[in-house]
Amino acid sequence: MRGRREGEPNGMIDRYTRREMGALWTDAHRFATWLEVEIAAVAAMETVELAPAGTAERIRERARFDVARILEIESVVHHDVIAFLTNVGESLGAERAYLHRGMTSSDLLDTALACILRGSCERIAADLTRVGRLLRGLTERYQRLPMMGRTHGVHAEPITLGHKFLVWFAEMERHHQRLARATAEVAVGKFSGAVGTFAHLPLEVEAHACRLLQLTPAPVSTQIVQRDRHAHLLAVLALIAATGEKIATEVRHLQRTEVAELFEPFGEGQKGSSAMPHKRNPILCERISGLARLLRGYLAPAYENIALWHERDISHSSVERVILPDAFITLDYILHLLEQVLEGLEVDAERITANLESSRGLFYSQRALLALTEALGSREEAYAIVQAAAMTAWREQRPLRDTLGVDPRVREALDDAALEEIFQLDAFLARLDAVFARVLASRWGA
Repeated sequence: MRGRREGEPNGMIDRYTRREMGALWTDAHRFATWLEVEIAAVAAMETVELAPAGTAERIRERARFDVARILEIESVVHHDVIAFLTNVGESLGAERAYLHRGMTSSDLLDTALACILRGSCERIAADLTRVGRLLRGLTERYQRLPMMGRTHGVHAEPITLGHKFLVWFAEMERHHQRLARATAEVAVGKFSGAVGTFAHLPLEVEAHACRLLQLTPAPVSTQIVQRDRHAHLLAVLALIAATGEKIATEVRHLQRTEVAELFEPFGEGQKGSSAMPHKRNPILCERISGLARLLRGYLAPAYENIALWHERDISHSSVERVILPDAFITLDYILHLLEQVLEGLEVDAERITANLESSRGLFYSQRALLALTEALGSREEAYAIVQAAAMTAWREQRPLRDTLGVDPRVREALDDAALEEIFQLDAFLARLDAVFARVLASRWGA
């Protein structure tokens, strides 16, 4: 890994690192968490008389560490846990004998990692909640603004802009629930020793130490907590990023010059192009898309970390030093960008309406098909009539109402009132309120 300044987070470059999340992945925070795990283990040992009463408290009062000193020791011993314990021991007296007693390195590493992961998940959950509130607000604001729904990039049938936001809101709510489950799954500690048999510490020590750290004991472990838990968490993070990309991609499409319905914010003094002063490019959304690709790339090594030799090797360790901080820092930044986009999103309602009307009513074709099928008794005949009228309307740039209405077979099958009933925009949206109600009843994001 590249060299780091003290206090600088591991992994992701500064450009995409937000301060609060980055702080959770610094060496200083990692070593502070290690010390908390060691103190919790000693406190747990006191409860079963494996350490004198008050030992944990004396360690807490006296223990100090210095990141630079730990790294200096590590450069000689080539073992980060030993370097940490050596440095902490330099600030202790006789109580140092109880530090790490009966433990193996992974008891410390995996339990501390669980604490850091839990804190990182809490930040992502807070990010998701802010995005959820914004999506909920947009959903409610534009619940009844009709717009063109598109399939294959082609005009299909009307939706509302609020319906589009509602789909995104519901998806983010599912991610919030997934993240909660994945957080609980990874927030486990272990003090079971070198091969998971508790040969040197009783189960009571693990249970008590985990309780102090607000973790759940891993029901069974080898030298390590099993990495399916971490792979699942990475999969959830990648899913959240994928939805961020989904939203960003849609905004990018709707910002295209030919569509021009939605626009990401464009700040005062911002420049879009070094060569073309007229440009207003969706750079925030493009950045979200690019970073989501990066985050998905961490899934393969996370899955490969599951298969280790026997009770443990350390092939997963070097991988996790990169992918875990990078994944959380990247997703935290993606959600921050998404929050900016949604908060400053510009909606051109007039353009939305103009685009809806631009196909001259072709989107009424299914309503015409259903009405004619009922009147003629033949879906095949009705389909041929409506398709021919639609093709003429597109070719001649005339309203479908006109090209359909002049067909003698239609005039014979449908009177003026029945024909007029086909071309009612509200009919497409009449049942949407019930959809909004059942999704928004969750109150998430409120």
